[in-house]
Amino acid sequence: MSAEATNPGAPIRRRGRPRIDLRRLGRAAVLGPVSRDRLPDALAHVAEAHRAHHPDADLAVLQRAYLLAETSHRGQMRKSGEPYITHPLAVTLILAQLGAETTTLTASLLHDTVEDTEVTLDQVREEFGEEVCYLVDGVTKLEKVDYGAAAEPETFRKMLVATGDDVRVMSIKLADRLHNMRTLGVMRPEKQARIAHVTRDVLIPLAERLGVQALKTELEDLVFAILHPEEYARTSAVIAAAADGPDPLNATAGNVASVLREAGISSEVLVRPRHFVSVHRVRIKRGELRGSDFGRVLVLVAEDADCYAVLGELHTCFTPVISEFKDFIAAPKFNLYQSLHTAVVGPDGEVAEVLIRTHRMHKVAEAGVIALGNPYVADGTAQTAEQAGGESPDGESPHGEGPDGERADPTRPGWLSRLLQWQQSASDPDTFWTSLRADLAQDREITVFRTDGGTLGLPAGASCVDAAYAQHGDAAHTCIGARVNGRLATLSTVLKDGDTVQPLLAEDAGSGPSPDWLDHARTPAARIAITGWLDAHPQGAEAGQPGAPAGRDPQPAPPVEPGARRARTASAVVEQQDAQVRLAGCCTPVPPDEVTGFTVRGGAAVTVHRLRCPAVARMEAVGRAPVAVSWGDEQACRVTLVAESFGRPRLLADLTEAIAGADAAVISATVEPPSEQRVRHTYTLRLPDAAGLPALMRAMREVPGVYDVSRAQHPAGAL
Repeated sequence: MSAEATNPGAPIRRRGRPRIDLRRLGRAAVLGPVSRDRLPDALAHVAEAHRAHHPDADLAVLQRAYLLAETSHRGQMRKSGEPYITHPLAVTLILAQLGAETTTLTASLLHDTVEDTEVTLDQVREEFGEEVCYLVDGVTKLEKVDYGAAAEPETFRKMLVATGDDVRVMSIKLADRLHNMRTLGVMRPEKQARIAHVTRDVLIPLAERLGVQALKTELEDLVFAILHPEEYARTSAVIAAAADGPDPLNATAGNVASVLREAGISSEVLVRPRHFVSVHRVRIKRGELRGSDFGRVLVLVAEDADCYAVLGELHTCFTPVISEFKDFIAAPKFNLYQSLHTAVVGPDGEVAEVLIRTHRMHKVAEAGVIALGNPYVADGTAQTAEQAGGESPDGESPHGEGPDGERADPTRPGWLSRLLQWQQSASDPDTFWTSLRADLAQDREITVFRTDGGTLGLPAGASCVDAAYAQHGDAAHTCIGARVNGRLATLSTVLKDGDTVQPLLAEDAGSGPSPDWLDHARTPAARIAITGWLDAHPQGAEAGQPGAPAGRDPQPAPPVEPGARRARTASAVVEQQDAQVRLAGCCTPVPPDEVTGFTVRGGAAVTVHRLRCPAVARMEAVGRAPVAVSWGDEQACRVTLVAESFGRPRLLADLTEAIAGADAAVISATVEPPSEQRVRHTYTLRLPDAAGLPALMRAMREVPGVYDVSRAQHPAGAL
């Protein structure tokens, strides 16, 4: 362990990626090339790293970009004392080491010119083309003079939108942040902490989601050193102490290599040390660390089939820990990661974790989307994208489109599309910034299937509420429940990876979400939409909405009259056009019942009864004059039914399924608390035809446990 790595304020050495002396780079940058005909000395390291991944790369454009960057930044110095040009050089070197293609490196050299010098976007476009101009613009910060405190969140919003069109924007930003974090020790402690917090909450999750593990792990270690210096120092000491003792992983790696040689499997077996944060997490999880906890054995092979051959040999010749086996080749992670994970017990009793992957998988595991090259053109780099598990673009445009009109882009995963959708609804910067951090805080993503054949990418822990808004947008305000794997479920149901979900929407467009939906919403898209509706309908939020999910927390709902219609008379309601109309709770009439009405509240309202209702005779007996009423033009009927039943599991689901089978739409539903093992369900329903009401009531009575179904005894709606 180097002294540099044990100092929390110093940069951390990464294995396999040697550091370049920035002071030497600075001197070379200042002195410049001897002539314009040869590569500048300061660019030699970038060129060497770039040619290692792209042997035929044309370096002339990099030379032109470097000369413009060096000239425009000349005289500017970093707080560390180096010439400013060392920063874009270092950022470009990071990307070159990870295998970025020439266009990305060109934009990286120029990424601060528009922000910090007199160079304009038009100049960049004219000299280097539209793609480079787009990348440079994507990472250019917005001015605090124009945006004030909103500059940082709005800059990230701008970068994310640009990333949606070209993921290389975020690749440059991640490398830029990594170099800034490496040299953060010259900043004031409070500024270090502020930058580290944003890095932890936003940049590290983005690096994880884009699969750029090489950047993500180093960023984690640098943030760890700044925000938790005592824990960092303790972890450093543990790693240093372990380095002085025996290394059981080397012995295990040797045994694995020997087994694979005997089996005739060509492979490369390495020991990969864990980075600081990984060791810290293992120490918290297991307490006392074993010698094999400081790294993992990595086996690299040529083909996918070889991975499973290696797995078979290891499980045959060693004792496997079955609970540790994971197949991320058959089921890749959402960030393109593929590997087989297992753990075996060596002869000395040490448990060693083993990662098995192809060389191509290893490149993608380290560099993520950066390893895809340029996925937007149909050439050799596009083939790399296809091999990495993405779709091959059609090559008709720089950002090609697939057959359905969507851009065929292996770097545009579900989480990014989802993020780009909800950010449009977050109009103010604070909401966007808070929602972005919450969205990125989700540990992993699940995929659920839609009944129309599509899929939805949702964060782990997402509910049917989230699925409804992801599929239907604001139309999900009227959601009343869902089918999950063909079974009816409440909106609060948490979805699992691979579930099939069908949100059920009410026909009544006037209904809306209940405040308690926020308890079940995990995605910013759902939370922003629900909050927006509740803010716009404060009375509805207070009173409870007919769109509340079936099976919500048991509590009686106040009577509501969505979509009330007016009664009509042949001569006298003409005089009462503004009168509110209510269906009588005692008889709950529905079409085609013969009906009559009586004025209430001084003529401000009309209550409608069935003609044979006993209450009609009582009111006529005391001299109340009836009002002639007739049904409106709408053929559908609305009715409220009460189901009395004995409590049992799945009763709610079976009742709702019976309702759906009769083609009835649920407008609202409530479940009263059980009393003496008896449960009362109240449903306000819309039927396409009143003639179907008897059959619906019979179907509900046939549900096991239901002993009576009747019309409700409270106001249920209006004509």
